[in-house]
Formats: sequence, C-alpha cells, structure tokens
Amino acid sequence: MESGNVAWILVSAALVLFMTPGLAFFYGGMDRTRNVLNMLMMNFYCILVVPVLWVLVGYTLSSEPFGADFLGGLDFAMLSGIGIDDNGGKIATVAFLGMFAAITPALISGAVADRMKFSAWAIFVPVWSLLVYVPVFKWVFGGFLAQRGSLDFAGGTAVHVNAGIAALAAVLVLGKRRGWPHEGHPPHSMPLVMLGTGILWFGWFGFNAGSALAANGQAAQAFMNTFLAAAAAGLAWIVVEWIRDGRPTNLGAASGIVAGLVAITPAAGFVSGASPIWIGLIAGVVCCYAVRLKTKVGYDDALDVVGVHFVGGLVGSLLIGFFANPAFFGPGEGGALKFMEGIFYGGNVELLLEQALANGVAIVWSFVLTLGIMMVLKKTIGVRVGTEDESTGLDLALHSETAYHSGGLG
Repeated sequence: MESGNVAWILVSAALVLFMTPGLAFFYGGMDRTRNVLNMLMMNFYCILVVPVLWVLVGYTLSSEPFGADFLGGLDFAMLSGIGIDDNGGKIATVAFLGMFAAITPALISGAVADRMKFSAWAIFVPVWSLLVYVPVFKWVFGGFLAQRGSLDFAGGTAVHVNAGIAALAAVLVLGKRRGWPHEGHPPHSMPLVMLGTGILWFGWFGFNAGSALAANGQAAQAFMNTFLAAAAAGLAWIVVEWIRDGRPTNLGAASGIVAGLVAITPAAGFVSGASPIWIGLIAGVVCCYAVRLKTKVGYDDALDVVGVHFVGGLVGSLLIGFFANPAFFGPGEGGALKFMEGIFYGGNVELLLEQALANGVAIVWSFVLTLGIMMVLKKTIGVRVGTEDESTGLDLALHSETAYHSGGLG
C-alpha cells in the first residue's frame, strides 16, 4: 500500500475514534442531568473493551480470509502475521476497522438510557460484539451476502441496521422507564447535543471517505456525498417540524443531520451527483416520522436509536438499489464480488432485492441473538437497576459521581 493511502487510513481511523466521544456528548446532552455521566461511561467503555477484543479475535474472525462465506479463521488472532512490510497498510486497516467495531455497540446505549445496570452493559458489549457484530460484518463485507451482490460501503447494514434492531430487542427486554411516556424527558443540555452532532459530522468524513481504504476519487466522492446527505436530511427534518409543529428545533436539526449521515453510510462510495441529496431528503422525512412510532407502538427507545439508526440505515441501504452508479464501482463482475447497477442507472430490481435480503438477514440475526443475550443477563445478574437507583440517578447510584455541582453555579 502506498504511503499516502496509509496516511489517509490512519487519519480516518482517528476521525472514527473521535466519533465515539461525539456520540457520548450527543446522547449525554439528550439524557437527563442525573444520568449523563452514566451515558458517557457506557460509550467510553466501548472504546476500552472492544479494541482489545478486536485485536484478540474480532478482526480475524470478521475479515480473514476475504471471501469466506460465514466466518473467518484464527490465522491473524492477536495480530499474528501482521507486520509493516506494506508500509503498515495492513495494521492501519486493522486499526481503522477496529474503530467501527467500537462505536457499533455504543449506538445501542442511547436506547437503554436511564435504567440499565452498568454491570450488565459491561458483559453485554463484548458478548454482543463477538456473537452479533463479527458475523454480520463478515457476511456483509466479503461473506456470502457480499458475494450475492449486496452493497454496503461503510456500514449501513453492518453497523446501523445491526445496532438499531439490537436496540429494539434490548429495550423490549429491559422495559420502559418509570413514568414513560406520560412524563416528559427533554434533553438536559442542547449545547452538548449540538456539540456532539458537530463532532459526529466531522468524524463521519473518516467513517465514510476512509472506507475507500485509499486516498482516491471514490474517497473524494464519499466525502462529498457525506456532506450533502447530512445537510439535506437536517433541512428536511426541520421543514417537516416547521410545517407539522409550527416551529423548527435544534434537536430536530441535530437528529436530521445524524439521520442523513446514517442513510448515506451504505451508499457513500456508490452514488454521485444529486443522489446524496435525494437520499438525505428522504431519510430526513422518514426518520422524522419514525421516531414517533415508539409512543404509538409502546417501546421505550430513550434516545431514538431505532428511529434514526435502524430506519435511517435501512432507508439508505435500500435506496442503493435505485441510485447505485456503476461508473463509481465498476459494473458487472468485479473480482470475487458481483456488482450491479441501480434502477435509475440502467439496472433492474435485482440489486434492490439483494439489499432487502442482506438487511433482512442482519435484522433477524441481530434481533434474535440480542434478545437471547439480554434474556440470559436478565435471568442471571439482572439488566435493570432498582426503582430507588433509577429515581436517584445512575450517576450517583452506579458511579458515585455527579456531572453538575449546584454549589458551583453561584
């Protein structure tokens, strides 16, 4: 690998790492004052335990050898056989992919906010990463789903749909927060939410453009697509709010931006021109309405993980079937994988059907196994804090800390 490409992968890896603290601020600002430190800890815990697990067995099982149908081998366990003879390209790629592995379970934390035991979370994250994330990643990137022809440039299916449907399974086992939905739970700090949104947007350029694994034209196209889709989705969300509710909100703008970033993730390197704008507009409108489903259906997804990440990832992945431009990734057969055109670029419904199949497989696998993991934890150590701890706040009850000291406010 050329040194310029290695440099870009390393920079992108750092950008993706920065996204997890950004997510912590985004979720922390949306959470309540008495639980904000717990939310930060849940996110930071992911970047403590998952990288270690990734190096031990996660990378080799999810990625090596490329083209294995269901699961990789153990040839590269504990980085065995990975040196720096290619300018460090291999080790840089392992690091880059490890950042994806770390942020994926962190996405789930927003759904279980305010009520999950940290001890249960500490076990859930590594177990879920091995049993759910690793296989889905393998199937989508080089495994049997990719070989059939489905496309996922940077993790729409493997990261967002996967974590989003897992969040739904987790909250079904965990149950509703006390007082929900009759008591309001507004964000305690919109400045933190907006700060987190900005960090996420910044880091997402590494998330998407870095997934080209080279400093090339596809990376540049993915960078532009990421910029446009996020802007379009944020705009669509506040317009819907303005028409529906009479006023646009900062929370709506932030949520729309994230929805657009999620939706363009699977398509970032496969679409061009105005396509990312259309994808962003569609995702902004659909996700704006999707977040309201929780009160109608009755599942307590505290910070809208299902409505933004699951729905946004699914929308973006399915829209590849319409907008995939073969000029950007090569029509026909390409190496070990099969590439197909979107409907708007001369293709038929085959790619759309493959996208639906790939997401369907990921949804079923993730939902069923997450449900199983949570049930086992519930029957053994328990997954939910007691009523008193929930009322007191998880910051004090679980971490003996508080985010804000009233005496220092004058």
